[in-house]
Amino acid sequence: MTGVQRRAQLLDVSRRLFAEKGFEGTSVEEIAARAEVSKPVVYEHFGGKEGVYAVVVDREIQALTGALTGALEGGGHPKVLVERTALALLTYIETSEDGFRILVRDSPVAQATGTFSSLIGDVATQVEHLLADQFKKQGQDPKTAPMYAQMLVGMVALTGQWWLDARRPGKSDVAAHLVNLAWNGLSGLERRPTLTKEPVDRPADETEPRRG
Repeated sequence: MTGVQRRAQLLDVSRRLFAEKGFEGTSVEEIAARAEVSKPVVYEHFGGKEGVYAVVVDREIQALTGALTGALEGGGHPKVLVERTALALLTYIETSEDGFRILVRDSPVAQATGTFSSLIGDVATQVEHLLADQFKKQGQDPKTAPMYAQMLVGMVALTGQWWLDARRPGKSDVAAHLVNLAWNGLSGLERRPTLTKEPVDRPADETEPRRG
């Protein structure tokens, strides 16, 4: 293998091991054995287990941040933004299961500090501004937006953590039910919620988007 190919192989092997066993449960010896190389090769490329882990986590954070930020930056009705964000997280889990396991194993969403918690906090900050604008239009106190943003993003993240193993129902159904609770509240739940099927063009101050 070339140096670039060997580095990529070591990252793939390490990613699987960190997902299976976590950072503390993984050793350089295991990484080297799984990759069928000697320990010095791992040290040569990454300086040790900490170096490999840092690269793996950074890549996952970038991938998930890009997905969630892209969902929020698309614009549209607030309900559609919640739908997109929930789907973006669930799609990431679906396509990067090992990556998500690494993020939540060593830094669960319920923990106050850590890489995943920091990411969720960053997303909540973006959601906070959207909610504040919506609250103003509805005559509600925009000062409560930060609290509601944490509630909303935390609900989506914890549900994603549950869905990582459950995998039923499908991600579109899970997203629809998430938005059902977030948008309608317990007193106004729809019996069979579905996602919005087309872009919403109605003003953001209207409480219900047009459904396809």
